[in-house]
Amino acid sequence: MKKGINIWSFREGKTIQQCIELAEKAGFEGIELSLNASGELGLDATDKEINAVRAMIDESGIALTSLATGLYWDYPMTSDDATTRAKAVDVCKKQIEVAQGLGVDAILVIPGAVGVDFIPGAAVIDYERAYDRALEAIGSLVPHAESAGVSIAIENVWNKFLLSPLEMRSFIDAHQSDRVGAYFDVGNVLYSGYPEHWVRILGERIKRVHFKDYRREAGGLHGFVDLLAGDVDYPAVVAALKEIGYDNYVTAEMIPSYKTYTDQIIYNTSGAMDAILGRTER
Repeated sequence: MKKGINIWSFREGKTIQQCIELAEKAGFEGIELSLNASGELGLDATDKEINAVRAMIDESGIALTSLATGLYWDYPMTSDDATTRAKAVDVCKKQIEVAQGLGVDAILVIPGAVGVDFIPGAAVIDYERAYDRALEAIGSLVPHAESAGVSIAIENVWNKFLLSPLEMRSFIDAHQSDRVGAYFDVGNVLYSGYPEHWVRILGERIKRVHFKDYRREAGGLHGFVDLLAGDVDYPAVVAALKEIGYDNYVTAEMIPSYKTYTDQIIYNTSGAMDAILGRTER
């Protein structure tokens, strides 16, 4: 397995170039970038701008692992508003396009939500309607993903939706496409289940993996802690990943970053991942 880090782990305000340089210096083999509403890699990014980002990576010593986005919280595929749902599909099309331009073969997709506790005023959507809408939206995107050679990797997040590995597996399989899979987030599962179980059930459907840690007794968003400071049984998780033959990137997503000496979280995370992956003596 290869060691990556998500760009959200870095202090806000750092440029893509600065994040690449720090990630490389800290010993990461890859970095996951994000498609944003605006900025260096925004929804209006041109081919020239996308090529410039790709050149940064090509000139560095690390690779792009995948392409994430946080825009699905603003534009859920499950919304009661048809215009919002259409915008979500357009975001995914742009994400596929940008990923293809950057030369990466997987994007992180959140297929909507039934409810989101950490977003004040977020709508609550009927579960069955949410499922049908998400199924329709992802289904409409499959031809675009297949044509571009980019996998839609659906992440398990705190959206009160696709709450079990069995449901996630069924949702993925309903599309009957190798270009629809899972972006499995280890830490997001821990409040209600066991990540090693999810790994074995999802199996070869897993396209990418996020590493986070979570302390159950803290609860809520405060439960997310540094790698190895929480309750994730990482030896069991790594054993399960090896059991299913996963050998792609495991990408750290450390939120929030430190309040002071913010770069240190990048180095600490790299060291913890080396221990988890058996690259250092323990």
